[in-house]
Amino acid sequence: MAALFSFEVHTPYRLFFSEPAEAIVLTLYDGEAAIYANHAPFKAPVVPCLLRIKGKDGNWKTAFCSEGILEVNNNKAVLICDSAEWPGEIDYERAKAAKEECEQILADGMFRFERESAAAALRRANMRLRAREQV
Repeated sequence: MAALFSFEVHTPYRLFFSEPAEAIVLTLYDGEAAIYANHAPFKAPVVPCLLRIKGKDGNWKTAFCSEGILEVNNNKAVLICDSAEWPGEIDYERAKAAKEECEQILADGMFRFERESAAAALRRANMRLRAREQV
């Protein structure tokens, strides 16, 4: 049996996930990272991405997670993020509309802050749509 570690995902609204995991894969600010049992301690910012979790049963689950921070220490990983959703929880039409709105703002945006905000929202919308495809 593979070594396990404790993994939790917290959002402002709920404890999204709390189970032992064999591995997690997610995207940090500087690239994709895989975490396994007994990983070296660290803290890092997370960008909107697909969060993949290999459970104690050996099966992979995929979810969307937004911006946040990951802390790994003492064989435990804790992800605190703005939002996290399983593919079945994602409203496809809403995510698609958000994507289209962001693309329009990027095309027409006059101010830098508008473009930067729209680019961040577009990444979230794209990740939600990718996660929704996992259903």
